[in-house]
Amino acid sequence: MSQPIQSRYDFVYLFDCKDGNPNGDPDAANSPRVDPQDMHGLVSDVCLKRKVRNYVLQVGGPRNDIFVQTKSPLNPRIAEACKEANLPDFKKGEGKWDTDKAKNRSQKDIRTLQQKLCERYFDVRTFGGVMSTGPNAGQIRGPVQMTFSRSIDTILPIDLCITRVTDTDKEEGEMGRKNLIPYGLYRCHGFISANLAKDTGFTDADLELFWQALSQMFDHDRSASRGTMAPQKLVVFKHASSLGNAPAHKLFERVTVARKPGATTAARQFSDYDVTVNEQGLPAGITVQSLL
Repeated sequence: MSQPIQSRYDFVYLFDCKDGNPNGDPDAANSPRVDPQDMHGLVSDVCLKRKVRNYVLQVGGPRNDIFVQTKSPLNPRIAEACKEANLPDFKKGEGKWDTDKAKNRSQKDIRTLQQKLCERYFDVRTFGGVMSTGPNAGQIRGPVQMTFSRSIDTILPIDLCITRVTDTDKEEGEMGRKNLIPYGLYRCHGFISANLAKDTGFTDADLELFWQALSQMFDHDRSASRGTMAPQKLVVFKHASSLGNAPAHKLFERVTVARKPGATTAARQFSDYDVTVNEQGLPAGITVQSLL
């Protein structure tokens, strides 16, 4: 098996949404997430991780199964790892587990289960996971973490009325609602730890698949409600060491996104912005690459 990655990475990821809802808020009737203080749009890290998981699941492969899947309980997956490792799963029957016994599982056995889960599941190797429920495989910190994405400019959430010609029980049609934004360019910051990669076995091949997912995942996640979403820029800072050679926030400051001079109307496409990456005077041990 390949060795874990040896270098730390920090990255800036830009993506946009046109005439759609990039990430609905269940607490606000599924309207686009927004910072109420300044009206900048938000997209959760969980939203992007879900798209990465879905893409990798479609790619497939012996090490690319996905632990967190839609409508698929987690405890049976942990129990499968128990079986492979010849360890008790503490199942009492009918999907119930003896949690008292599971809590007392030795740290050595927990580590064995975690190794099994990391070998099989891409998202556990990448993002980590909480697996202390049911059969109890503890918790894993993943090497790849992403922030909430924030729009460059303020967004305008629009609540539209729609109709459908038929109802579920009566002949007449009914009215409905649809939420969207005309346009938003979002910026996400990401961090990849070589030290945590040693614990999960996150390899260079995994890293390449992750970059691939960021560049292609929107093409396999289309829906009418999301409008047109697309990746626009991926700037990666590679460190020469596992601990890193410069603070991440200082590297992120080198990537600036601004409206083009003279713009008088609201942005409606990526070409309305200038993206600049300052590569002058990079700290020793830092290389920068634009993958999109």
